Amino acid sequence: MLNSKIAGLGHHVPEKIVTNDYLSTIIDTNNEWIIERTGIQERRFIDPEKDTVANMAAKACRMALERADLEAREIDFIVFATITSDYYFPGSGVLLQRELGLENIPAMDIKNACSGFIYALSTADQFIKTGMYKNVLVVGAEIQSTALDLTTRGRNTAVIFGDGAGAAVLQPTEGPGILSTHLHSDGKFAEELFVKDPGSSRPHEERQPEQILDTSGFKVHMNGNLVFKHAVVRFMEVINEALQANNIEKEEIDLLVPHQANLRISNYIQQKLGLPDEKVYNNIMKYGNTTAGSIPIAMSEAWEEGKIKENDLVCLAAFGSGFTWASALIRW
Repeated sequence: MLNSKIAGLGHHVPEKIVTNDYLSTIIDTNNEWIIERTGIQERRFIDPEKDTVANMAAKACRMALERADLEAREIDFIVFATITSDYYFPGSGVLLQRELGLENIPAMDIKNACSGFIYALSTADQFIKTGMYKNVLVVGAEIQSTALDLTTRGRNTAVIFGDGAGAAVLQPTEGPGILSTHLHSDGKFAEELFVKDPGSSRPHEERQPEQILDTSGFKVHMNGNLVFKHAVVRFMEVINEALQANNIEKEEIDLLVPHQANLRISNYIQQKLGLPDEKVYNNIMKYGNTTAGSIPIAMSEAWEEGKIKENDLVCLAAFGSGFTWASALIRW
């Protein structure tokens, strides 16, 4: 039976660095408050004159393709995870296809927020296992900065999110590769972390931009305490599920790459698993929460730094809006 492996990783973040000190000039906050609650020191925001979700993703993909020793024309499927498509429709998968100069191949968009990359990875893994596709681009990319309420009213979310893109090239292998993926959701909590608009289930007059007076529905709403309480539970559940499914002990993990939501969550999970610092990769300090982009960006950087090596056991885990949560266990 065929398995799939990650043959190449890439990432791209915008040039503009937004520090906590800068945010404190426009929001009633400060560097110490942000670091204490999130661990974030800075994040990247796009330049609206030149950056798009699709072209950031294309840059990440070109890096991943080069590392996989592939040409873009050899890709036969794109799975694109994002909740911040460049357009309301179509999705950004076809825009990425265009950016890469490809024609006719399928492009699928996945809208599972912070868990989106693992959902996309799982989807691509199944297509490779069936033999339907051979070279698949799996992408997570987001532009959150243009939707943030950069005022004191929105500070609980404004300080958290950043922009960026990450990509992986998946290929078939007769070796172990992706050992398993595990996906879950619970829609009871959908409104605890969401952006309401532009939603289709509105009276006609409420969907007309010239008639909208209250624009708060277009901003991120997050019940931070509830999200945190659920996240720490679901992270542990889904990581343990992956370990049990493969009869592997937690001590065998070489690197845990959690979704970069909050450094306190990552530290809590690390403590519960009893993993030393060198076995957990975090970069939220410099990028913030890039939603679907966070895990592939972190994996790409970890690989660059020599923290992911051949035969390593790598665990990915995420929790986010939906609520959704997911994990993947990979033998590199």
